[in-house]
Amino acid sequence: MALPHVVSSPSSTSLSPSFKSKPPFHSLRSLSPTVDNRRRCKLNSSFRCSSSSFSEKHHNAKSPKSDDIVELPLFPLPLVLFPGAILPLQIFEFRYRIMMHTLLQSDLRFGVVYSDSVSGSAAEVGCVGEVVKHERLVDDRFFLVCKGQERFRVTNLVRKKPYLVGEVTWLEDRPSGEENLDSLANEVEVLMKEVIRLSNRLNGKAEKEVQDLRRNQFPTPFSFFVGSTFEGAPREQQALLELEDTAARLKRERETLRNTLNYLTAASAVKDVFPSSS
Repeated sequence: MALPHVVSSPSSTSLSPSFKSKPPFHSLRSLSPTVDNRRRCKLNSSFRCSSSSFSEKHHNAKSPKSDDIVELPLFPLPLVLFPGAILPLQIFEFRYRIMMHTLLQSDLRFGVVYSDSVSGSAAEVGCVGEVVKHERLVDDRFFLVCKGQERFRVTNLVRKKPYLVGEVTWLEDRPSGEENLDSLANEVEVLMKEVIRLSNRLNGKAEKEVQDLRRNQFPTPFSFFVGSTFEGAPREQQALLELEDTAARLKRERETLRNTLNYLTAASAVKDVFPSSS
């Protein structure tokens, strides 16, 4: 699920000069030749990025310690992957086919980092993608379905050929002093529902009641789910991914949703006054 017309907040992302991102303002799907758009609809019928992807198991799962340093294959893409999100990919470049052959003999995990398609530079904070389903074709291409796992920060590039491998440390949200995380998450859910309702109205769709989006998720995985719906605003998504405080992430998402809701409310009012302009 993606929220249309996301009006994002200014990004305060600060990246190191050696592994730096200068995100463009474009739609995700128009940028990446490796994101498999042709098979997206088919794959989404059974592997959809929905709130159910962010289960309590992810919240309670034993994560790597933040001070652990490991080597991880890196896959720069013009999109941001969040923990729990589902990502279909098509692998056809030779270097990444080599990476896949290596992964198939190990733990099927690699790092997805947001990359500027123009400059080729990448953000230093990314998310592990775990291959949960793969199909190898006769021409050695691969169709993959990946699920976002832990976040990481690239501290050093070990090698660049045939594909990037970096030393990474793991990122976890720090304990928040915010006592009402559940209330904050519920407020964000209400705003999301209203954004969906108005968007459906503007697009001529039936204004059905939006079902429960949170589905009893803890605030942290829910905040990742919300961020994953901001497709088309990768700079904002990257800023959300890098935050290490659940309350701060939810508050930033609340601000973005409020801005989006104001935009949609104004657009809806214009449509009511000038129906032929829609």
